[in-house]
Amino acid sequence: MERLQKIIAEAGYCSRRKAEELISQGCVQVNGQTITEMGFKASFQDTITVNGTNISVNQDKVYYLLNKPRGIITSTTDDKKRKTVVDLIETDIRIYPVGRLDYDTTGALLLTNDGELTNLLIHPRSNVEKLYIAKVKGIPTKEELQKLASGVNIDGKKTHQAKVKMRKMDKKNNISVIALTIHEGKNHQVKKMFEAIGYEVIKLRRERFAFLDVKDLKSGEYRKLNPKEVKQLYGLVNQ
Repeated sequence: MERLQKIIAEAGYCSRRKAEELISQGCVQVNGQTITEMGFKASFQDTITVNGTNISVNQDKVYYLLNKPRGIITSTTDDKKRKTVVDLIETDIRIYPVGRLDYDTTGALLLTNDGELTNLLIHPRSNVEKLYIAKVKGIPTKEELQKLASGVNIDGKKTHQAKVKMRKMDKKNNISVIALTIHEGKNHQVKKMFEAIGYEVIKLRRERFAFLDVKDLKSGEYRKLNPKEVKQLYGLVNQ
């Protein structure tokens, strides 16, 4: 027997925290009975329904790395009927993205039905590196880049130390390309970090998530992770 929210998360329906919200809202049924008790325990053999959808925890775990294009929503559904990252993956298994990339941000995005790994990867203490390449309006000074690396205040909190490297300076067009490696995953974090030092991001790409990069994937292409890569991801977050 396991806690109901853990079973829902392991089924890949949503995170454990979101599952707790759904339980408290009366959206979850076990064998036809609505459950709102947070400590309720169930088994993998029970019939569990979330928002009218039966979930299954016996599906094989799948892991995809997508090179996300611009103009695609990082979600499983969209009320405006826009295309989502899930629409780009050919599978009959319910999967969902690990974390988020903005509508206009491209690059490495992991999708899976492994709720346990997802929760570990997006947890603030996971310390997973994400490498972003930002095209910025203007050319920051060395001092400004050092400030970015040391941590800046966004949304009332200081960001952790980051790695920053100038990749290209175009003085004629007043544009620079900067590599920024962070360990956090706050909402719009990279754009807000550059705003904090007075610069606007005009194009953003996540080149690498942990050790996974999309150099061999064209925009919109994806591939399955191999067992060794999955093991490496678990190793990163279980250190």
